[in-house]
Amino acid sequence: MNATRRTIIGSAAAAMIAKPLRAQSARSAPRIRIGVLTDLSGTYRDICGPTGIACARQAVHEFTAAKDLDVEVLTADFQEKPDVGAGIAHAWFDQDGVDAILDLTNSAVALAVSGVAREKNKVALVTGAATSVLTGAQCSPNTVHWSYDTWMLAHSTATKTLEAGGKTWFLIAPDYAFGHSLAGDTARAVAAGGGKVLAA
Repeated sequence: MNATRRTIIGSAAAAMIAKPLRAQSARSAPRIRIGVLTDLSGTYRDICGPTGIACARQAVHEFTAAKDLDVEVLTADFQEKPDVGAGIAHAWFDQDGVDAILDLTNSAVALAVSGVAREKNKVALVTGAATSVLTGAQCSPNTVHWSYDTWMLAHSTATKTLEAGGKTWFLIAPDYAFGHSLAGDTARAVAAGGGKVLAA
């Protein structure tokens, strides 16, 4: 069987949350609750949102076919607000029995929810946010960062541009968590490669 991104994500999420399920009775199928915390009303709606929810449900269907496993998918809109995302994560973990939260396309929301997952010893599977802070300063054993990040974007772009003679830089980035992370990672990559950032 060829491994696809969907089967790998499904396997990784199931493996990370399977340990607590071993204590459940063998007579009933273990229940796993997965929360897809996504953008249903803002900037990232068209690249994740409803399509991401449909993909998560399809992955669950394919992964649980012919298995004695009960997986429920909950969904919510983080509204581009870290406090809203963290509040949903608290409610899902504390009241709704959610084992893992997926998607988290917004970097600020992903950082907030990653902190909640660490506090509650649950799983955050980040498949859209790109800030390298998730695997750097706020690295957590409870968070899997399953996507590109700003370190990779900065280094791949800076390396090739510097090799082509682009030594002087002016950075323009969005004024939120992703943009700050991308500008910082790019400035460090440019400096390390012998270039200079005049302003950002």
